[in-house]
Amino acid sequence: MHKGTALVGFLFSFLAGAGLVWGIASSSQRHLGAEPAALASGTSPIPITTADPSWGKPDAPVTIVEISDFQCPFCSRATPTLARVQQEYGPDKVRIVWKNNPLPMHASARPAAEAGATVQALGGDFWKFNQLAFAHQQELTQENFQSWAVLAGVDADKFARAYLAKQYASKVDQDIALARRLGANSTPHFFVNGKSLVGARPFEQLKRLIDEQLGLGEALTKSGVPRGKVALELTRKNWRPGGEQNDRQREPSPPPREDTTLWKVPVADDDPVRGSPAALVTIIEFSDFQCPYCSRVEATLEKLMEEYKPDLRIVWKDAPMASHTRARPAAYLARWAYATGGNSAFWAAHDALFASQANLEEAGLRDVAQKLGLRWEQVAPAFAGDKYRSKLDESLALAQDFAAQGTPHFFINGRRLVGAQPYEKFKELVEVGLASARGLVQQGVSPDKVFRELMKSARAAPEPEKRQVPAPGADSPFKGARDAKIVIQEFSDFQCPYCSRVNATIERVLKEYSGDVKLVWRHMPMPFHAQAALAAEAAAEAFEQQGNPGFWRYHDKLFSNQQALGRPELEKYAAELGLDLGRFGQALDARKHKARVERDLAMGNQAALGGTPGFVVNGYFVSGAQPFEVFDRVIKLAMKGG
Repeated sequence: MHKGTALVGFLFSFLAGAGLVWGIASSSQRHLGAEPAALASGTSPIPITTADPSWGKPDAPVTIVEISDFQCPFCSRATPTLARVQQEYGPDKVRIVWKNNPLPMHASARPAAEAGATVQALGGDFWKFNQLAFAHQQELTQENFQSWAVLAGVDADKFARAYLAKQYASKVDQDIALARRLGANSTPHFFVNGKSLVGARPFEQLKRLIDEQLGLGEALTKSGVPRGKVALELTRKNWRPGGEQNDRQREPSPPPREDTTLWKVPVADDDPVRGSPAALVTIIEFSDFQCPYCSRVEATLEKLMEEYKPDLRIVWKDAPMASHTRARPAAYLARWAYATGGNSAFWAAHDALFASQANLEEAGLRDVAQKLGLRWEQVAPAFAGDKYRSKLDESLALAQDFAAQGTPHFFINGRRLVGAQPYEKFKELVEVGLASARGLVQQGVSPDKVFRELMKSARAAPEPEKRQVPAPGADSPFKGARDAKIVIQEFSDFQCPYCSRVNATIERVLKEYSGDVKLVWRHMPMPFHAQAALAAEAAAEAFEQQGNPGFWRYHDKLFSNQQALGRPELEKYAAELGLDLGRFGQALDARKHKARVERDLAMGNQAALGGTPGFVVNGYFVSGAQPFEVFDRVIKLAMKGG
């Protein structure tokens, strides 16, 4: 753990109470404080300042301004396209500039934008933060912002103080105001030398526009325009009124539409419930006992129960986040209480756990158990044996199905509400739910059957995203059953901490689906991981010399030593595993496996995987170091599909 991380965790808990684009650059590629004077002075219709994260050289003839949102799935989908732009054009021809536009419907987007602005302002590698945020888009939490800031090179304590004080929040406000003036009301929105391009467009479409602008730029340079002013001149020429110029004549753009879909989230027989079975409104709550926002919203829920009793019931779903290491043990204690004493015992445990949220270590849980009259010697075996693991995994899988990974997350008679929203917002949706429920009662539906009737026309969970990648050949390492029905292709990076974290989950998948699953390795070294590419080539040589067994032994050695992947260490590991060091050294010197590694990388980019780790399971896509239940659900879907 980086120095200061523990202190930051405390600060967040105490004070917060209330690739490319992920490959888009190493810190050495950031050109801060070197903007052409014309742009810095604001004479461009799309002003760029030294506070904006930028990749590429300031005098590049094409400037792409990306107006984006860290929680927007379409913005995430656009990142591999920008990665290809970087690879094919390089920093001499294209510059990419980031501006924030967190949409109101995305509860975590604004906090993520402020965290990114803080990383940028404190001199960290914004693009590394960017990569981590998009690769783990369902985990946009304060704890993760802290971790990603440290990985991006920012001092942990400085980040915590600046972020919690909202020291750089004004940068996000400025970006939002600019987006409105430019008419960029949805994300992602790109301006290529001033030409507007909306949405996650295919690479070919962006390429045509870039090539056009490069041709025009070359003509301007030949006519005597300095290279450093080409992008500015083309932006002025390409800019069309209707955004900033007509702002006074336009009515304000309406806010983005809320999710008005009725979602068919099932209620299980063993879900803890508070309120009458005949209640007309059901609030399904996905929550986490260690999450400060989940704790904060409890007063709102209590107030709702008082105001709307007996027309309201609350159904609890466990959704312990991986970053909250004590959330699962706390949930186990509440589950034990439920198993022994039913709903009343669960809600007593629920209240006690939230009241003791600052101390959920074993000693704290012992105290809670004692207050509840539970004998610790009876509770403890449930922890040791993971007695309630399957129930929590089932609940987490359901949360994944309905895109409810962040906590707290609610469905009010099927209507989604994200986060610890104000009381008025809950009240609004409860009133909507009551109106529709009373209409059903007037039609003769019994009150205790209202929720079931509503769910008949509600929308089921969508299937996971799909990605198409070529079938693996004989030159790809694999483990598991050779002719398995299910093939998991893992696109990974030996220097990526999240790729390391997911290994235990993958081993569990292979164990529980023994004989049914084949895992295939694909190299995807990220450009900002300086040692990842050579490590991948070394692993490829291990595969060539010793086949699958040699590759996986070397794979394990690399992940066990992620902080030591230099050339001497790679040779040391090869010697320890009995590889031919002469052949090994020659392969690395000649970059023998470079093309092989780059072929996998290009394949991942072409499939728009967005970052590492990324998995394609018989065509289904799993992004990031997801828990077992996510893979479990996708594998079951793949098995049904043949």
